[in-house]
Amino acid sequence: MRKVIGIGETVLDILFKNNVPVKAVPGGSTFNSMISLGRMGLNVSFISEVGNDKVGEMILNSLRDSGVDASSVCSFADGKSPLSLAFLNENNDAEYLFYKDYPNNRLEVDFPKINADDIVVYGSYFVLNPVLRSKTKSFLEYAREQGAILYYDINFRKNHVNERLKLSEALIENLEYADIVRGSLDDFENLYGMTDAEHIYKDKIMFYCPNFIFTSGGGNVHLYTKNHSQQYPAKKVDVCSTVGAGDNFNAGLVYGIIMNDVAREQLYALSPETWNSIVGEGLDFSAHACTLLENYIDKEWALAKRNKNG
Repeated sequence: MRKVIGIGETVLDILFKNNVPVKAVPGGSTFNSMISLGRMGLNVSFISEVGNDKVGEMILNSLRDSGVDASSVCSFADGKSPLSLAFLNENNDAEYLFYKDYPNNRLEVDFPKINADDIVVYGSYFVLNPVLRSKTKSFLEYAREQGAILYYDINFRKNHVNERLKLSEALIENLEYADIVRGSLDDFENLYGMTDAEHIYKDKIMFYCPNFIFTSGGGNVHLYTKNHSQQYPAKKVDVCSTVGAGDNFNAGLVYGIIMNDVAREQLYALSPETWNSIVGEGLDFSAHACTLLENYIDKEWALAKRNKNG
């Protein structure tokens, strides 16, 4: 069975509504994607780090409970598991505050074995962070050498805007490694002050990676490839929280690639019909996640989809 390997941060997300805490759930961008894919019954591993504390225990239990291999999650004693406070506005969009206490030595783990056509998901500050860069870069180079599909979710938050120039070399390297790049309107406003999907693709992405997906909250999803472009309307749902929307879009894309049995060598010449199927899964996963206060698809929905797809 093809493997999905994610690398990224873990946090405990504490969600606030009207400044009152309403939910606390394990999270992290790639973490959320891996939980959803684990619940879909895929062979999923996650590379990360947690504190040797109650929050770290919650995070590890959440991975294992969803069928995700957590053997490459480092548990550190000199520090604490990070917290993320997500304040939901009237539209249930989130504004974040982060609290972190990491040790000096980080990500002391053995990477899982990768085979050709496995799928690696990476993104956020975790794979730009200068403290971790030598290790994350080594892992991405290994994944590329093994012939994996690399999926890069830029996920560049406002609190790192003042580091844009310092991180630009690592960002470009991450784009060069990628077979698919996904970025949001917020990402490109924070990075470049740009909001037009086509201009972003032509000016900032196409030279490094021909497959690009642009999302904009409840707006249209834009797909750009070497051979064609397409727009997809977001599904309309009663939104409970948008915290895991993009992460579950990523999970759906990965699920769609696997369900359509797309190998890496086929990815650069896919038909519009196959892309429609793949992006459709991303839209499904994202829409469902927005109806929940958790950051991932629920087990019942996952089971129903698995039964439907045989």
